Amino acid sequence: MSGSRRAPSKRHRRAAPPAPAAGTGRGRRRRAPKRRTGKLMGSTAMLLAAAASWFTLGAGKSAPSVTTAGAPDLTPIEAALPGAAHTDPPAADRSTRAPAALGAIPGLGPAFAAKIPATTNQVLLASGNGKDSSDSTVTLWTRTGTGWSAGASWPAHNAYKGWTDDHTSGDLRSPIGVFALTDAGGRSADPGSKLPYDRNDDFVMGGTGFNGEPLAGSFDYVVAINYNRVAGTSPLDTRQPEGAAKGGGIWLHVDHGGPTHGCVSLTEDHMAELIRTLDPAAHPVIVMGDATSLAA
Repeated sequence: MSGSRRAPSKRHRRAAPPAPAAGTGRGRRRRAPKRRTGKLMGSTAMLLAAAASWFTLGAGKSAPSVTTAGAPDLTPIEAALPGAAHTDPPAADRSTRAPAALGAIPGLGPAFAAKIPATTNQVLLASGNGKDSSDSTVTLWTRTGTGWSAGASWPAHNAYKGWTDDHTSGDLRSPIGVFALTDAGGRSADPGSKLPYDRNDDFVMGGTGFNGEPLAGSFDYVVAINYNRVAGTSPLDTRQPEGAAKGGGIWLHVDHGGPTHGCVSLTEDHMAELIRTLDPAAHPVIVMGDATSLAA
């Protein structure tokens, strides 16, 4: 009974009306309405879900697929629905968040891929434009749990006459092969090398290159390529275990704007970045040669 109404006094109470005769429609007892609790709850849930979509997306828009790394963002209405806090993103979306890695390094055939040591987790790929070209591209690859991931890629120069798989002293070709990278140095101060770094004024070069460009500063930053040399020593070490006829002094060094005698050259900033990135714990190697030879 509502508290806003008074009960009538006894003198104003009317006698109860007589009971209606049997068989009349007014005498039938009304049935209690059936409960529609289940349908009501279902309808309510549908209305809540529809409202959540409307507030989240706007009228007439469909729900996007989830692409976030964690649980999807929920509106307050969605969060109130049973199980909403435990909703996982679809499997297809999880797969798109996997690291961008490949099982093999593109451009390397099985012969060269097999030469990469199992302990190596950094590969510097120097791929020449042609067997007789002095232009190449250098890309740093890192091994991950799912394969190889590409890092920085830089334009580079190699030897004046291109590439060879049987390098000899003075042939003006860069050797094709897989070689370890263990030692660095240069005339400039150590840029933050993890490899042993020999800062030495003897890293000096003069004269002009094949295009008449000055060679000064070419050895400001150097990483020795372990072709016919003693690993674990300064790049200035001139010992050649396979003999002088096989040549030596094959380095990564600062680019001077033209072909080299046998080395691979990068711009000064890229050389400094490379020296900071190479890690002896990753047993880095360089895989170098013209693209056709490397794909064999």
